[in-house]
Amino acid sequence: MKKIVLMGNPNVGKSVVFSRLTGVNVIVSNYPGTTVDFSKGKMKIDDETVEIIDAPGIYSLEPSNKAEKVAFEMLKEVDVVINVVNATNLERNLYLTLELLERDIPVIIALNLWDESKHLGIKIDEKKLEKLLGVPVVPTVALTGEGIKTLVSRIKETKVNEKIKPTSEEGRWIEIGSIINKVETIEHRHHTLKDRISDLTIRPLTGIPIAFGIIFVAFWIVRFIGENLIAYIFEPFFEGVYKPLVMELSNWLEPGLVHDFLIGQLIDGEIEFVESLGMLTTGVFVPIGMVLPYIFAFYLVLSLLEDSGYLPRLATLVDNVFHRLGMHGHGIVPMFLGLGCNVPGALSIRTLETRKQRFISATLLAIAIPCMAQLSMVFAIFSSSELGSGSWHYTPSSYIFLVFLTLIILYVIIGLILNKFTKGDNPEIFLEIPPYRRPSVKTVFKKTWMRVRWFLREAIPWLIFGVFVIGILSVTGVIDWIGVVFEPIMEGLFGLPGAVSIVLLTGFLRKDLAIGMLLALASTITFSPMQLVIVATILTIYFPCVATFAVLIKELGVKDMIKSAAIMVGTAAAVGIILRIILLGV
Repeated sequence: MKKIVLMGNPNVGKSVVFSRLTGVNVIVSNYPGTTVDFSKGKMKIDDETVEIIDAPGIYSLEPSNKAEKVAFEMLKEVDVVINVVNATNLERNLYLTLELLERDIPVIIALNLWDESKHLGIKIDEKKLEKLLGVPVVPTVALTGEGIKTLVSRIKETKVNEKIKPTSEEGRWIEIGSIINKVETIEHRHHTLKDRISDLTIRPLTGIPIAFGIIFVAFWIVRFIGENLIAYIFEPFFEGVYKPLVMELSNWLEPGLVHDFLIGQLIDGEIEFVESLGMLTTGVFVPIGMVLPYIFAFYLVLSLLEDSGYLPRLATLVDNVFHRLGMHGHGIVPMFLGLGCNVPGALSIRTLETRKQRFISATLLAIAIPCMAQLSMVFAIFSSSELGSGSWHYTPSSYIFLVFLTLIILYVIIGLILNKFTKGDNPEIFLEIPPYRRPSVKTVFKKTWMRVRWFLREAIPWLIFGVFVIGILSVTGVIDWIGVVFEPIMEGLFGLPGAVSIVLLTGFLRKDLAIGMLLALASTITFSPMQLVIVATILTIYFPCVATFAVLIKELGVKDMIKSAAIMVGTAAAVGIILRIILLGV
């Protein structure tokens, strides 16, 4: 089967072109021998089925990170390259184009964002550009589908340009300058509302307050969608449909190990999905009924921010701050993805240029970025009316804020320390800012579904494994033994009940399940609000879940992962002791 690969710089609309070409039947895979994922799908050209591959975004064929290495390797096994070029920044994009043409690969150019270039007063003579490059050039507006049909029809015209020979970097830029002078003209135009918004969101004085506002609204939307999905869809299903079925099974099973493992403990003769701790009760309800709604909502909002063009602006705004932490502005991407699920956040560190940046980003992610599963459970803990009756001196939101404030301070302090003591350098890069675009509803929901499907396929099995292990440890009495052994440490160092050690053990397997266990413990053991702050904070810091741990070993290597884990455990112990002194006064 013929293979066609889409290549281009980041933020050129490549994923939207890919979506237009492939429809909904898309598979996300890891490139052989790596953890770098890419998308692939199929389409028909004149009754022939071809495979379309969406390569990672790159600026050059001289790889500087894992994702660029994968894109480079893909060129060895494809038949045609569709080079997606940003028409609003032709000069920058043509560098990759010339590199592709030098490699004797059949190429066709999709001159995307054609409408935006017109709005900016940029006129490009695409016919002259096609003649100079010697390959087909097709103006496209992937968002609306304009030019996509022409692009597909001209794929058969792709050819190798034998006139362009390999040259130096300086030689390419000289050639690009000559091409731009011949094909591009810029006309004066009046500034539009979109231009004014773009300026306001990129200037620090106005951009930073706007960024805080957008992030606040984004997470308000996530919480609103998540809570309503739970209240009106998931809880009614579990209570009205699923619970009677599980109760039937509970009545059929004899009391004993099997019942406790599958169903868990009955509370007042009934199944309580959070407290029962059985594989078919808590093990199903926590990921599906409490976590999945927030995961869906988060990825929906993230897709909107990505496709609108706002995330690159946010990366530019925080570039100076992240420089001090040993990264560039792109370091905010693992942070954002990690808020949905730490695993894709960990996978995204491969886009950072150096080992030092990847190590710092991964360690900070594991220490200070709670996934959406944790966030939802933290909200549940501090929102429960049954917890700490009579001991709430402030509103639940105040204690939630205290947890997040601690994590933010940690992110900055640990980042400054790691930047100072981690060996390596940070090569200077230039962040490209794409124009604002109206997100495609179809593409947004497609990306959201692909990410949710990934969560269901990759994360849920780890959760089931975690529930299985915890179930075995629980029914055999090992967990109770661990609680007794570690009780002096929990009480002596952190001022917490010994049973919290069970929660920390569970947290290595799945953080959301661990906080679910904490919620169950808090209904039987009296916790003060400050104790809940301490344990929720420690649970976030001390270690990633086993799925994130496995990914980080692949991304960092065993040696760096051991270093990172030591930093996590040491930080968790130090923060737990400090919080005990500050919050409990003992």
